[in-house]
Amino acid sequence: MSESGPAGKLAGHSASGPSQRQLRVAEEVRRVLAEIFARTEFRDPDLADVRITVTEVRISPDLKHATVFVARLGRSDVAELLPALKRVTPFLRTRLSHALRLRGVPDLHFQPDTALDYAMEVDTMLRQPEVQRDLKDED
Repeated sequence: MSESGPAGKLAGHSASGPSQRQLRVAEEVRRVLAEIFARTEFRDPDLADVRITVTEVRISPDLKHATVFVARLGRSDVAELLPALKRVTPFLRTRLSHALRLRGVPDLHFQPDTALDYAMEVDTMLRQPEVQRDLKDED
């Protein structure tokens, strides 16, 4: 699967986008994972005292795979946490199975959400004097 973050397209989605069921299940998975990350202290030392935000969840049409986009507010090192998140995936799936009313809990695949970093980079570029001058010339 190729993904470019929450703004990119996920392979497997139809041209019209995900179904209402996919959207509903993805949002429920996002909500439950966000609650788990907010109140759980993981035994994994790499996740101790780490605040993770679940920005988006995309789920495959068969509901068997979920891509979970994560970020750390004010920090850009979330990619370094992906191995630790993979290690705690069985624990997270168990917690999801108790919270969701689904036949099966989707496999979780974590991806860093770089959309905020990208937006901040664009904002910084737009504030540069030479870009401001060019934008004023356009008016």
